[in-house]
Amino acid sequence: MMSERDYAPLSSACVRALNDKLYDKRKAAALEIEKMVKEFAATNNIIQIKRLLKVLGQDFATSQNPHTRKGGLIGLAAIAVALGKDTSLYTAELIHPILACFCDSDLRVRYYACESLYNVVKVARGSVLVHFTDIFSALSKLAADPDQNVKNGSELLDRLMKDIVTESSTFDLVSFMPLLRERIYTKNTFARQFIISWVSVLDAVPDIDLILFLPEILDGLFRILEDPTLEIKKMCDTVLGEFLRSIKSDPSRVDFAGMINILTTHAQATDELLQFTALTWIKEFVNLSGRRMLPFASGILTAVLPCLSYDNESRKNIKETAKVVNVDFMKLISSDDDNFELPNQPSEIPIEGNILENKLDVPSLVDVLTKHMLHTSVPTKVAVLQWIHHLCIKIPNKMFCHIDELFPVLLKVLSDTSDEVVQQALVVLAEIISSPAGRNKKPDSILPMYEASFYKTPGANEKMNPYFSKFIVSLLKLFSTDKQFLEDRGSFIIRQLCVLLNSEDIYKTLAEILRREENLKFASTMVQTLNSILLTSSELFELRTKLKDDKTEESCQLFRSLYESWSHNPVATVALCLLTQNYTHVCELIRIFGSLEVTVEFLVELDKLVQLIESPIFTYLRLELLKVPHCMSLVQALYGILMLLPQTEAFHTLRQRLDCIPSLHLQYYNTTLNVKKDETNKFENNIDFKELLQHFVNIQEKHKHYKHAIRTAAMLEKGIANLDT
Repeated sequence: MMSERDYAPLSSACVRALNDKLYDKRKAAALEIEKMVKEFAATNNIIQIKRLLKVLGQDFATSQNPHTRKGGLIGLAAIAVALGKDTSLYTAELIHPILACFCDSDLRVRYYACESLYNVVKVARGSVLVHFTDIFSALSKLAADPDQNVKNGSELLDRLMKDIVTESSTFDLVSFMPLLRERIYTKNTFARQFIISWVSVLDAVPDIDLILFLPEILDGLFRILEDPTLEIKKMCDTVLGEFLRSIKSDPSRVDFAGMINILTTHAQATDELLQFTALTWIKEFVNLSGRRMLPFASGILTAVLPCLSYDNESRKNIKETAKVVNVDFMKLISSDDDNFELPNQPSEIPIEGNILENKLDVPSLVDVLTKHMLHTSVPTKVAVLQWIHHLCIKIPNKMFCHIDELFPVLLKVLSDTSDEVVQQALVVLAEIISSPAGRNKKPDSILPMYEASFYKTPGANEKMNPYFSKFIVSLLKLFSTDKQFLEDRGSFIIRQLCVLLNSEDIYKTLAEILRREENLKFASTMVQTLNSILLTSSELFELRTKLKDDKTEESCQLFRSLYESWSHNPVATVALCLLTQNYTHVCELIRIFGSLEVTVEFLVELDKLVQLIESPIFTYLRLELLKVPHCMSLVQALYGILMLLPQTEAFHTLRQRLDCIPSLHLQYYNTTLNVKKDETNKFENNIDFKELLQHFVNIQEKHKHYKHAIRTAAMLEKGIANLDT
């Protein structure tokens, strides 16, 4: 037990009252202290004031007895009231003992600590700001206090502190930021509410430029936006909205680079409001800072591209915002980015035009695009392919450094179930294989089995780079290894390529490679596919027209090129000759058909040929049957096809067509003496048809041995299997 002298200048009665459990008695003691301090102040007795502060702050406020601590708290408040404006001389001695009681285990002590500090602050006003971080730290803890009375008390003090900060011109924001940066990551809902309210207040103070420190707290703000409590979400959303308005009104003060990575991270969140807000900020950043966002392209696209796949109503705004960001960001890429050079003195260049600041990180961007190219969503994949196409146009030289890693992925995308995706992939591939930037680039080696076919097609050399041949070879490899892919996608892919590129180059290259193809079964199937496309697709109209032209060496060369590979498929060869009006040669081919193996597949192809003869493509052929005199080679060729057919629907269709030939014309042909020599082969003067016929026979002989070898191998395999069992 301390002696009376130890409590000086307090009287023993005052000490007993301060220790009393009754509030009224402690209140009376506080009034006595207030009167005493006024007297000390009037006589400038600083020693006694400090002695009193020490007794109340160290002895009473830290006592083991909660009532004593309460007495110390009310006594300290009384000192502040008595000192009035002179309280500023003793703020440290007054505030720190009170703040220590904010963590007291006794809720009543915590409540009285709030009340005591409120009275001190009310008197001291701006002079307490030197201790602002300590006060703020204590208040942030009480904001989450389990006792409602304590929280109510802290809220009163909190409002008072906000008023003081608002009216002050000396608030030290720099010193406060580390604490705010730390506390903003609290997960307690009440503490988050407290933090948000303070951020809002500080942002509203004209003399406090919080926008300069926004990169330090933005991540924490977005984490608070994810809070499950609706009220907290609304408060945080409002604060972020105010910040964004400030950024838009004066973007020159904004550190866009310091915040964009934070935004791209939160733009990938599952919380819809959080994701939408982050994307909205990214959209504004792209618009406001322009090309300064280029170094962050990979992060922005990582956030944006998946959002394009949203199809539910709740995320419609997110999807639309992502679309805007995607389009606007794509516009930032220019051809200047293809020839990047470091400036000699970057510090002398304004930030808006600083090339160093605006450098596009192509490797990381390509990496992101490659990964998202295999996304499950069609809109995302299409957007990725559009990006690659855009980059190949704007920065072809830089992109060709990464083509070898993109190429196999693009080929894989051709198997996609979406026509839109496949079409866009073909657009990209067409740009790659025709880009001048790739002419001096040597592609990675092709598969060994196709090495011999890796060449440049005559005529295409000036237009295409080496990737053209690599692509065609790779495409044929895909077709050969996946029959279903050929059936499902073959026609679509080739038709689209003929639109995007020169159809003659495509067909001549395919024909040359197929002529050397060792898998004869695949060669026949592929020729059948190409022939069907040639005879039926509107995209191949110009190529068909050129094939019919017998006046140029170029047309003859095209016919020879196709014929040599078309020989892998007898029916396709006949169709090619019918298309080019080489009817006599058709008759010669049909005579050879008698020595070929007639399979069901062969008859099915003949059936399809009859259907094609009845199609608009062969209108000119049917009209030739009306000529006088008749082209008897054509009539004989059609009858030859008729004789090869069993009596199916196709047989009757062709027979009915032949029955339509006017008999008078036939009689005229047979009876006229001065009849002109019957048409033979249209290209006879420029093409050695005997040589072509021998080539056809040789190819069919290879097919005969190939089929025999396959059957023999199958029998041997079956025999070995039977022995094993």
